[in-house]
Amino acid sequence: MSQTPINQMQDRKPDINILTQQLKTAQSFAGPITPTATVKVEPKEEEQMPTSGTNLSEFVNQLEDYVPTVPDAVTVSYMQRAGFENIDPRIVRLISLASQKFVSDIAHDALQHCKMRGQSGQSSRKSGKDKRYTLSMDDLSPALNEYGVHVKKPPYFT
Repeated sequence: MSQTPINQMQDRKPDINILTQQLKTAQSFAGPITPTATVKVEPKEEEQMPTSGTNLSEFVNQLEDYVPTVPDAVTVSYMQRAGFENIDPRIVRLISLASQKFVSDIAHDALQHCKMRGQSGQSSRKSGKDKRYTLSMDDLSPALNEYGVHVKKPPYFT
């Protein structure tokens, strides 16, 4: 079996010497890499994407002023349970925002399931504005299953 960077070490870290050797071997077979023709594609003004580094740093700095729906104390508690030690408040807000988005997506999907289930068996007695929906496990379970959270309703309640 030939040595590859993947199976070289027991802890599955690639060996840099083998990677360098393989790169030199590949370059010797292929020759120097030179582009034959260069094509410069410039996006339109409305399609230009700014650099990701500046947007990310600006976004993280804007999180200092943002008050998330999930309280910081709750997020810090779960982060400490997961093993975080030194916690930056901006990272706490970022994780709070991500968890808020996750819960919002699940609630939206559950609402869509409820609407689809309601359309099949009811006549439209109420207008769309007056109709109220109730979140039930029948709607929440398929929405959670889409995100990899498997919930089973118990056969009885005590």
